[in-house]
Amino acid sequence: MTSRNGSSPRPQYEVLVIGAGFGGIGTGVALKKVGVENFLIIDKWHKVGGTWNANTYPGVAVDVPSPIYNFSFQQRSKWSRFFAPGNEIQRYAEEVVDKQGLRGKLRLGCGAEKAVFDDAHDMWRITTEAGDELTARYLVSAVGVLEQPKLPPIDGIDGYSGKIMHTARWDHSYDYRGKRVAVIGTGATALQAIPELAKQVEQLTVYQRTAIWVAPKPDFAMGDGWNRVLDMPPVQQGVRLFGNIAVNAFLGLGFALSDYPRATSAVLGVGERALKAYLFTQIRDRELRQKLIPSYRLGCKRPSISNVYFKTYTRPNVDLVTDPIEKFTETGIVTADGEHRDFDMVVTATGFKVMDKGATPPYPVYGSDGVELGQFWDENLYQSYEGVSVPKYPNMFHIFGPYGYAPGSVIPLIEATSTHAARVVAESRRRGATRAEIRQEPHDEYFQRMFARNNNTYLFDLGCADSRTYYINYQGNAPALRATTQFDMYWSNRHFPLDHYRFTATLPAQATADRTLVEVEG
Repeated sequence: MTSRNGSSPRPQYEVLVIGAGFGGIGTGVALKKVGVENFLIIDKWHKVGGTWNANTYPGVAVDVPSPIYNFSFQQRSKWSRFFAPGNEIQRYAEEVVDKQGLRGKLRLGCGAEKAVFDDAHDMWRITTEAGDELTARYLVSAVGVLEQPKLPPIDGIDGYSGKIMHTARWDHSYDYRGKRVAVIGTGATALQAIPELAKQVEQLTVYQRTAIWVAPKPDFAMGDGWNRVLDMPPVQQGVRLFGNIAVNAFLGLGFALSDYPRATSAVLGVGERALKAYLFTQIRDRELRQKLIPSYRLGCKRPSISNVYFKTYTRPNVDLVTDPIEKFTETGIVTADGEHRDFDMVVTATGFKVMDKGATPPYPVYGSDGVELGQFWDENLYQSYEGVSVPKYPNMFHIFGPYGYAPGSVIPLIEATSTHAARVVAESRRRGATRAEIRQEPHDEYFQRMFARNNNTYLFDLGCADSRTYYINYQGNAPALRATTQFDMYWSNRHFPLDHYRFTATLPAQATADRTLVEVEG
């Protein structure tokens, strides 16, 4: 079947991928596996790695074991530690790009500013930050959710005259050694940065709004011996398999048990008692220890791991402040009790805009009906099919879409959703189609099932909204998560019925500017 006449414009690329982090890299490999070679991966950064370019703060490291933070198709690198520092993870991204033949598919320093679906020609038009236009039949948004820094909305912050920086935009030209430094936030990022800063500053003051559950970190140096052992494929594969199962259980067991609230509560209770016991081994001062015990249940926020975080608060140059911040002044911070403290530098470890309006993705996307995607989600709630596709946004796929991520390592998510996208592109090719769009019925069934399942989790039963977790977005829902196991995420993205999509070909009319969409059967 002919899909268009010769006068219709043809896109420059079959697929354009926005984002050269692990999501974009995984997508490139998935496309090559199904025979797609005419694709381009763009990114605003000048290096690959995504969040590992954005986050270079002191102490940054992966929070899952290095031997499992890798793709199934390239499982090895050389790690200095069991939990590798951030620069080694970025290096691994470079290694994958080279080994998988993606270097020639990259255009770095090229951020997306806007994406518009050309309904007449079944292709996407992407305006870059440089002002030029790229066209592609298919668009893959591989920008991670940990992309847009969230700054604290504190009065007077713009009038502060000292150095201020978000952990995801670290200024390495600033020398903070021997200075008075404040850190706002005690989440997973702060947990890594605080111990490193405390070693070098004169005085470190940590402003804590909500405490974090912390487990011991089974970390150790990995010399040549350990790396040689992992060079044996059966060992690496075994470590990767059982490691992913363990991480999935640690981060997602409560979600998997959502249909069994008593079992969920019992599992969480055992975990809480264990983590409180660990805290007791680190800090004997009862008053200080009470400040560091979360007021919310385990699992409301992503728990973290550290062997040095709690001990840092016992240093003479470290203060923990739990009184709410009232405002910034020109020289420092005032808390609700009226105390004013001066600082040379303030670090905002306040996280990212996750499933927030205008942030996921961080550029406007206009679908076939002209409605901007962020506006659609704002008015109709965040939703997608398998975390990948949204009706009326044809030929577009998300790697980190709503209700896509089952808690665990993010790599299995990337491999699942990128395989989903590549599978649809390959089927569209096979059918000679120019448009692939998820049908409304299967989309709605998946969304309603996941929405109901998420709302049945302990996130809402235990009042987790009070923990200010990024799991729950500004709409009061939990679209960042998929309340299933990672195996379910893996399986369903590879075996969904292809007829859940509508494949069509554009047949331009001979005498008019009208067009007709003809469904292409398999």
